[in-house]
Amino acid sequence: MKRIVIFASGSGSNAENLIRFFENSETATVVQVLTNNPQAKVLDRAKKLNVSALSFNSIAISKTEDVLNILKASKPDLIVLAGYLWKFPDNILNAFPNKVINVHPALLPNYGGKGMYGMHVHNAVVANKETQTGITIHYVNEHYDEGAIIFQATCEVDPTDTADDVAAKIHTLEMEHFPKVVEELLHA
Repeated sequence: MKRIVIFASGSGSNAENLIRFFENSETATVVQVLTNNPQAKVLDRAKKLNVSALSFNSIAISKTEDVLNILKASKPDLIVLAGYLWKFPDNILNAFPNKVINVHPALLPNYGGKGMYGMHVHNAVVANKETQTGITIHYVNEHYDEGAIIFQATCEVDPTDTADDVAAKIHTLEMEHFPKVVEELLHA
């Protein structure tokens, strides 16, 4: 059975979707959820689904090896960033090469980089009058949103769409595709 650890910073809808997708799977299971936000709703979602959930601070992930040691103990086959907002540290990337992936709410390389997350991305897409956007699932490297692309899915942006409309379309793509791509990676 393959082991998945999820990092999230907010409400955790993608994390919950992944946990539920793998609940009865013979391929993999989500063994842990980690968050940099002690108030994140993802903690409650994980606990309700009987998945270990912990929060950590910036010192634990970037100045010490506390989070790295938690990961080593969890022995993940894949580390999934699902709405995780901090830059991922090199020591973890080095310890788990090609085992850390992220979902980004745009078609990279467009609308990527530091500060480009969530509604910041959707507002920029609408402001630039894009006719199409989507999601990108990619490997994480030492630069924001520059790792090798694994998968992209697109959706139309209508001229009347607001940033909230775009966010809803992106959320639908994430819910549909993210778990399937994770499963495919674990079969590879």
